[in-house]
Amino acid sequence: MEPVIDQAFAAALYSDGDAGLDTGASLLAADPTADAELFRRGEEFVRRAWERGWQPADVVRTVRRELDETAAGIAAGLIGSETGRYESLPPRWRAQLDGLPDAPPRNRPDRFSYGSAVLGLYRLLLRLPAIEPVGPPPGAAPHGLRLPPAHDEPRMLTRIRALLAKAEATGFPEEAEALTTKAQELMARHSIDEALLAARTHSEEAPGACRVGVDAPYETAKAILLDVVASANRCRAVWNSDLGFSTVVGFEPDLDAVELLYTSLLVQGTVAMTKAEAGQRAGGRKRTKAFRQSFLMAYAQRLGSRLAADTARVTAAAEAGAGTGSGTGDGGGGDPQLLPVLAARDMAVTDTAERMFPRTTTTRVRGVTDLDGWDHGTAAADRARMGGPGPELRGRHDRRGKR
Repeated sequence: MEPVIDQAFAAALYSDGDAGLDTGASLLAADPTADAELFRRGEEFVRRAWERGWQPADVVRTVRRELDETAAGIAAGLIGSETGRYESLPPRWRAQLDGLPDAPPRNRPDRFSYGSAVLGLYRLLLRLPAIEPVGPPPGAAPHGLRLPPAHDEPRMLTRIRALLAKAEATGFPEEAEALTTKAQELMARHSIDEALLAARTHSEEAPGACRVGVDAPYETAKAILLDVVASANRCRAVWNSDLGFSTVVGFEPDLDAVELLYTSLLVQGTVAMTKAEAGQRAGGRKRTKAFRQSFLMAYAQRLGSRLAADTARVTAAAEAGAGTGSGTGDGGGGDPQLLPVLAARDMAVTDTAERMFPRTTTTRVRGVTDLDGWDHGTAAADRARMGGPGPELRGRHDRRGKR
């Protein structure tokens, strides 16, 4: 006789609709001896996701998006158990695991409901498509992209993170601007130092990649914001709208900067949008989805323009040996290797991105329809300006697309 677990899977995983889930959950609820095998099969599904290019944060984000928080918690429990079998994990995985939600108690509130949730999760995991890998799965040797060794967060990034957290928390725009300015200056020095050090030591470091979630609502505006931040930090961002993330390609210090800066600017922009809406409501006008979409689009576009203008000015200053404060020049003069080094890194990033994504399409952006939202978003971008950015800012917009 076919094992209960196989009967439940045949009913639930390879068919659509709730009827199959109900049948499978009923079979599992009636046989507690299937619990251990059910969990083991779940770990197997998770392991297959790694082999198809997925990482822990990707899986949980997709499960939360397609199902619910309970399923995301069950997935997190499986991920924690499956990854615990490896002596070491790829870079960035530890931080992702630390950010996963808690797993709910098994078989709660009852065996049938829990079994239905598990089977719904397994159905989704089984159907995850293959995506571009941004690193090897756990237990495999690196291949394709060159990856940095796993290490603790550099002290410089810890300082930058703390400054941006204060910028997000303060209620005073002037203080937020000063804190963000200081964070950007530290990013600039860190990026230049890393680039020149790699050139002087003839490092074989090559671009890597990471994925950043781009969640609804207003995901088009958020993807554009990430794109301009990535471009400003010598990275390329490619948006997969169907799966809700962008893949950012660049050198490791620049990837760190993109993640930190995008997250902080998104928080600052959302807070500013909420305040603008409150002011408009106080004036008797109801705010709409069009207002919020227009706000975030203007916010992203204005930041991109500012970063592009800053790039030309600060790169020229760095070439002349003025204004970086990085200590990388010689005797206060410009480092003659700076621009060739940055150009070579730009080319390496472009080549890597085009190898990973040989086919991208340009996304048509819906027109802005709320002038007030656009004006408020532009003003918010001015308040969140990067003031005194470092030479890593480039302002070149990358293509946005999906496979």
